[in-house]
Amino acid sequence: MHRIAVLGNGRVGRPLAAALTGAGHRVSVAGRTPGEAADNAREAEVIVNATPGHDTLERLTALREELRGKILVDLANATVDGPDGLPSALLHPDSSLAEQLQEALPDTDVVKTLNTMLYPVMTAPALLAQPPTAFLSGESAEAKQLVRGILADLGWRPDWISDLGGIETARATEAAVLFVPAVIRSSGFAPFAVSIAR
Repeated sequence: MHRIAVLGNGRVGRPLAAALTGAGHRVSVAGRTPGEAADNAREAEVIVNATPGHDTLERLTALREELRGKILVDLANATVDGPDGLPSALLHPDSSLAEQLQEALPDTDVVKTLNTMLYPVMTAPALLAQPPTAFLSGESAEAKQLVRGILADLGWRPDWISDLGGIETARATEAAVLFVPAVIRSSGFAPFAVSIAR
């Protein structure tokens, strides 16, 4: 059981918080109020970033002290959205949001995961007809091991989780968001995820 703060109470944060609570964790949820986010982050061991990616860096940099010594699980994709609200380009094309966060928060262990799927799959991976893949990117092996345990609590089997290595590997998984508009336009808003077939 961990004390987990979920930053973001939208369509990603709410079901994630409910699933983590159901798994036995002590979970708090913070919306857009800076003071609320700071209070929740201060009391937690693990912080889950479920905020919109375009302003995540600014929001979380403001919480540098509250995040010191904590694990930050980053789910966001930082994109420039097109007229239809779907991603049209990456906000950090020569880097990644996860790398930017790790650089801005050197005393926090950033772990990137669950950003290569539509949000319903995050908390119910078994709903897909084929096994999805949850990727891990981060510098701390210990932090990634803890996140593996949290993913298991959400229904992710060990063989569905792939550790890609350091935080720079988040560039690849964040770029996968560019699949999303084409898939949604061709197949509708049905749950899907990137999967590695072996």
